[in-house]
Amino acid sequence: MYHDSYEYNSNWSPSFLTEFEKRRGYQLQTELPALLGNSEDPDHVARVKSDYRQTISELIANDGIATWTKWAHGLGFITRNQAHGSPANLLDVYAAADVPESEMFHTDRDILVSKFASSAGHVTGKNLISAETGTWLSEHFTETLGAMKELQDDMFVAGVNHIFYHGAAYSPDSAPWPGWCFYAATEMNPRNPIWHDVPALNAYAARCQSILQSGKPDNDILLYWPIADNWHDKEGLAQPFTVHQREWLQKKSFGETAKRLWEHGWSFDYGSDRQLMGMNVAGKSIQGAGAAYATVVVPRCEHMPLETMQKLIDLATAGGTVIFENGLPEDVPGWKDFEDRRKQLAAMTHSLEFAQQRVTQIASIGTGRIIKGELGDCLALAHIRREALADTPGLNFIRRAVDGGHVYFIANHSANAIDQWTSLDTPAAGVTILDPMRGRTGLAGFRLSPAGVAQAHLQLEAGESCFLQTSTSGPVTGQAWSYWKPGGKPIHLTGTWHVKFLQGGPDLPADYQTETLGSWAAREDPAAQRFGGTARYTLKFDANLVQAPQWTIDLGTVCQSARVRLNGTDLGTCLAAPFRVHVPGILPTGNLLEVEVTNVGANRIRDLDKRGVNWKYFNDANVVNIDYKPFDASNWPVTDSGLLGPVTLWPNAITSGDESK
Repeated sequence: MYHDSYEYNSNWSPSFLTEFEKRRGYQLQTELPALLGNSEDPDHVARVKSDYRQTISELIANDGIATWTKWAHGLGFITRNQAHGSPANLLDVYAAADVPESEMFHTDRDILVSKFASSAGHVTGKNLISAETGTWLSEHFTETLGAMKELQDDMFVAGVNHIFYHGAAYSPDSAPWPGWCFYAATEMNPRNPIWHDVPALNAYAARCQSILQSGKPDNDILLYWPIADNWHDKEGLAQPFTVHQREWLQKKSFGETAKRLWEHGWSFDYGSDRQLMGMNVAGKSIQGAGAAYATVVVPRCEHMPLETMQKLIDLATAGGTVIFENGLPEDVPGWKDFEDRRKQLAAMTHSLEFAQQRVTQIASIGTGRIIKGELGDCLALAHIRREALADTPGLNFIRRAVDGGHVYFIANHSANAIDQWTSLDTPAAGVTILDPMRGRTGLAGFRLSPAGVAQAHLQLEAGESCFLQTSTSGPVTGQAWSYWKPGGKPIHLTGTWHVKFLQGGPDLPADYQTETLGSWAAREDPAAQRFGGTARYTLKFDANLVQAPQWTIDLGTVCQSARVRLNGTDLGTCLAAPFRVHVPGILPTGNLLEVEVTNVGANRIRDLDKRGVNWKYFNDANVVNIDYKPFDASNWPVTDSGLLGPVTLWPNAITSGDESK
């Protein structure tokens, strides 16, 4: 059972006054002037509103989503929930469902926001973390599978391991094209031309998810979310925490700390007050129901509940390490007896005896310690791992623990290819590379640095991704991974291209031949200008070439995806630039290259609107554009389509990646 994001108000209930008094210890009706902002004391206003917001949060998480999940279990269902948009502690609301679910929206997306869903799942032991994927990725019928793959990568590095396309609207066969459309793009259904190559994207997602759903989270830091600082605000009433307006995260010290941890390669999950209460210590490890952490980090914050501060002290006393970034909290949230509670907090913090050690201060209590100071210094003193992968611009990753080692998912979202030795901050005796797009595996080039750090040779084109799986049980054996390097100058493939339109509409354009590749939509053929679908490009060529153990075919510009065959052998599907496939061998003469290119549906939908065809006949939001205005494609420019080239053949020199040892 699925609950979509909170796109409605949750600010009251019939029993709210009773629940408030039971939970906060005083009657809200006696403080209505403060709740409505009419008190002369802004701190008084903020404290009453903080209590109001905390009560809403508890009712949504405990009496709302948790009750719904229990009810669903009684009927044999599990629940999938998007907490974002609610005026509640997102971590508690995500965790109240069986499957926490995130989403990203167009280019307005933030991996640190999606980590709220994955963190809740990791801390509480939920194996599946899902994501609404593809919503408003681009305008209707302009979305590409390459952009969908990049979005999936952002989800995966955020901790998601369970993709849901949004939206795949049902459409009866009797409905004329484009069928029944969901108001928000992406139209992930068989009416969309891009569906032709969706199997390649699905295979990629399946391979990634099969690995990311195995093992356990392996994040070293539990980053405490001091939500009381958000709630202690004299402005407004209920505070929705949305995925779009992110001031609640980015303009708080918590968000600044999360950003710094992410950018510098420290792995972390978020934790709430309630989740901290369920933590215990085993040895030196701070453990929750689903994950273990080397430390709890508390970002700079002003307000903290007494119970939370006591729990942090208890965790340290039991052997854990707790880090306070640049000082301890000095105030408590809420209105009732806050002055007495503030004194109790001060007594707690003053009882800690800190000693200066280098540039940090340490309080040893029990068998553990509390460290305070500058974040980087504290993490170094606590010996928290930092992955050097984060030092390469555009390289994002997530690490999980598996039997016998660790697995890294790495995505290169820079504009540049990467070919380098990469340090891994986990012990390893060998590394295996897994290519989830092509299904290839092999042993990575591997070495130990002079300091004994495991290093793997990483080679990724711009936009590519891979898994690195380490082994701690001894040297790994098997076939070496093939690293491709140019072995000569490119050879331009020329000749007569035969173009045949295979499927799509509204009509199949006439076949044609050309020696100059270009957009089929630029031809003086009205049927080609409005066509959405797939065409096959065929070229026969001879190859009296230099000898090479491997070749690469570079298709140049493709609009927008391509399946490639050479001499009847399937070489794979290309979804995004660089559109390249590797070829095991070339015949001296008579080679047959076939490239099936599929475009997006933009030109076809443009044609419908130019002709005034009524295809937008849906209730509710109907079909709107990405700005939620009436959709009209009649003034769109014609979108380039097909194989634009140039097509080149590169000889490769294959190496095992070990030459730099």
